[in-house]
Amino acid sequence: MKYAARLIELTKHYYLGDVVVKALRGVSLDIPEGDFLAIMGSSGSGKSTMLNLMGALDRPTSGTYLLAGQDVSGMDDDQLSVIRNELIGFIFQSFHLIPQYTVLENILLPLQYRRNRGPVGERDEKRAAELAGLVGLGDRLDHKPFQLSGGQQQRVAIARSLINDPQIIMADEPTGNLDSATGEEIMRLLGELNRQGRTIIMVTHEPEIAAKTKTQIYMKDGVIAGTGIFPGHTPVAQ
Repeated sequence: MKYAARLIELTKHYYLGDVVVKALRGVSLDIPEGDFLAIMGSSGSGKSTMLNLMGALDRPTSGTYLLAGQDVSGMDDDQLSVIRNELIGFIFQSFHLIPQYTVLENILLPLQYRRNRGPVGERDEKRAAELAGLVGLGDRLDHKPFQLSGGQQQRVAIARSLINDPQIIMADEPTGNLDSATGEEIMRLLGELNRQGRTIIMVTHEPEIAAKTKTQIYMKDGVIAGTGIFPGHTPVAQ
């Protein structure tokens, strides 16, 4: 079996003066390629810390993290930046769109950080327009974020996460700022991306959202307290 990510006895400690906050306490987890994983847990459970480590946004205090077969545990900031840009697409709860940029420009943004490639060109713009169409915004390319609904802004964020054709999508509460109907639409879109072969790792506090994924884990006090599928649900991604 091929794994998108493997966590081996990962710990993460934060030092606040004389106080040591043990956000992760030896977490081990294998995530197969093509999984759709929901990470749940209350505030302070370690789920966001875990997503940050898996997204190469931070380094563990100890343990090993393999991302697409590469040990990224000890990489420096520049190396992590390259890994993030080449392997991972990010979707955030607050969208993180650039207010003065159009839909097209926001989707193109990650290309500015790619290595060994020239400036954004016509082919890139065509690809970005295709992604906008994929998420139902093909007629909004010149709109600014303030001209879009919350659900449309999240769709822009999803298109932006796909511009580098990532193997893995990391989603941090992607439906958290949306009403339930719009949240359902976003989950259907993520489910379709998963069916196309992408691995999706998502943090959520909503059981009804987690129930639409293939696998759930439950974080508590920095460890995985439980795993499994909710009984009786039909996953969006199968």
